[in-house]
Order: sequence, then structure tokens, then C-alpha cells
Amino acid sequence: MASSSSSSSDDLAASTIDLALEEKLAANALGGGNGGAEEEAAAWEIDLSKLSIRSVVAQGYHGTLFRADYGGHDVAVKVLDWGEDGYSTPEQIAHLRASLADLAAVWHSFEHPNVARFFGASMGTADLNIPANTTSSATAAGGGEQRNTGEKPPDRACCVVVEFLGGGTLKKYLIEHYRSKLPYGEVVRLALSMARGLSFLHANKIVHRDVKTENMLFLGGGGGGDLKIADFGVARVEARDPREMTGATGTVGYMAPEVLVGKPYNRKCDVYSFGICLWETYCCEMPFTFGRSVAEAPAAVAQRGMRPPIPPCCP
Repeated sequence: MASSSSSSSDDLAASTIDLALEEKLAANALGGGNGGAEEEAAAWEIDLSKLSIRSVVAQGYHGTLFRADYGGHDVAVKVLDWGEDGYSTPEQIAHLRASLADLAAVWHSFEHPNVARFFGASMGTADLNIPANTTSSATAAGGGEQRNTGEKPPDRACCVVVEFLGGGTLKKYLIEHYRSKLPYGEVVRLALSMARGLSFLHANKIVHRDVKTENMLFLGGGGGGDLKIADFGVARVEARDPREMTGATGTVGYMAPEVLVGKPYNRKCDVYSFGICLWETYCCEMPFTFGRSVAEAPAAVAQRGMRPPIPPCCP
């Protein structure tokens, strides 16, 4: 009888342990802690309460870019909300959050003159203070009205904090030289900057997945200073199995054929995008604008092998 009682007690204890374990796993999956106790912060996690938001720089499909001060540093704060489109499932959002954490764990140790400096990231926005009526950089420069962007991001949103690069984008610089074009030496300088930054990322197993001239930023104005790769919103650590990386991620016009059709891909998709950037830098023109609409270009690239023509004067 005593043996039966002991067995029942053991079964009850085991069931209690299993239930506690399941509750802990469920809490972790939902972004909760370990039963109320504080977990040790990762080296890349940033204290959002130390950010002082100054202005809105841009708003995109999956988030908003702010300019802020962080301990005396001029920084850019990207607030990412993958659920804002209304199409992402909880599983997809969880996967994207996990990919960002993996990326941050690698990126926080990077130091390269052609890669935007990473200050940190946060997997939540609870401590992020966005003042109501935050000034838009564009309207502030033109003396326009302030934009009310003080609405707090949802809990599912994440934040990425990098150095602020105020020299403008490579795309803007190229548009300014549409008629005059760039000297060949300048084209080589810019191409080497992009190539070195991209090579560094790939050496550290990072796939950017949105390489384009709009994501290449100058440290100084007028095309001066270092040119750096920025905006790692869709970047991720390269998967060992290419089949884990599928889906049309990036910007039409720069996306590799295999990405456009949803096939597995790897870092080579960035190399294709770099080639488009190189063409754009030499020609100072937009790719795939010769007699075709933006909607027609993907099919022409993926199915008919269309590429930007090499200019006859190109060395």
C-alpha cells in the first residue's frame, strides 16, 4: 500500500514538473520571461529609455525610421512592425523576430568602414518614448508642419539602432549626376566601397537581401566621406540549407532571378544586386526603365534573362 502511495506521489510530482515546464516554454514562445524573474540581457540589447527621439526620417512598408540621440551619439532608430501589413501570421512574425535576434548577436561585434555601425536592438518597444508631434526631417527642413507620429508601436514591434548617416543616399547622389555622369575614378571608388562592405558581411555569414543604391549611405554630404551599407531590416544570418531561404524579399529591380520566382537562394542574391548597383553607378540611371513598366521587369528578368545593357563606352 505504501508502495502504491509513493508511486502516486511520484506521478503527481512528475505531472507538476511537466506542467511547469510547459508553462515556461509557452511564456518564452510568447515573449514572456522566466516566471517573473529577469533574464540576463544579451550583449546587443539596448536600453530604449536612453533614446531621445528627435525627428522622423522616413516611413516604409514595415516600419518607421527615426533620428535620435543615444548617449551623445547621433543615431537612426528603425522601428520594425512585421505584422502591420495584416498578412504575416504569428508564426512568420516569430520567425522574423528570431532572425533579427540571430543577426544582432553577430552584427553587434562588427566594425568596418563600409558597414553602418550597430549600437543595439530591442525585441520590444515598451520603453520607447516617441513624443507626440515628432517633427518630420523633410518638413522641418522646409519649414513645414509637424507630423503627429507619437502613437506607440505595438508590443510585437522591434527596434534596431545604428549610426545616423546624414550624407544622403547613393541613389540621390546618382540622380543629381544624371546628365553629367560621374568620373570613372569616382565610379571605381564607390564600387570598391560597396564591394568591401558586402564582402565583409558575407565573410561573417550575413545576407543583406536588400542591396540597392538607396541603402548605401554617405557619412558626409555631397558624396564625401565613407559610403556605408545600411538598412538591415530584412537581413539575416545565412542558412546552412538554402532551402530555408525562399520568398521574394528585397526591392524589385535589384532582386536576383531566383529570389523573384521564390526559389532557394544564398548570398549570391546580394552579388546580383551589387551588379545592378554597379551598373546604376556607372550610368547614373535607374535600372530597367527602358520601355518597360516596373510590373513587367520581374518577369523579363526571371523568365527571359533580361539584364541592363552594358554601355559601349564602358571600359
